Amino acid sequence: MEYKIVFSDEAIKDIEILDEKIAKRIIKKLSWFSEQENPLSFCAPLKYKVIGEYRYRIGNYRIIFDCKKRKIIILRICHRLSIYK
Repeated sequence: MEYKIVFSDEAIKDIEILDEKIAKRIIKKLSWFSEQENPLSFCAPLKYKVIGEYRYRIGNYRIIFDCKKRKIIILRICHRLSIYK
């Protein structure tokens, strides 16, 4: 059973400012994660859960998200150098 991906307003703003090629790569990979039996097996839990519970690494970008029931709630999408600041 597939997980549903939900983008926060901040995540939508984040992805809109990315290069189109990078944005498409991120969307494609998130779609692939959502189709897996256990999408959490591909992520890392965050040590400090202030900005979110988990992160995906897609190239130099980090996708911060929460997982509730069968929803992956994307909170932020940023370059690895600026995501944790």
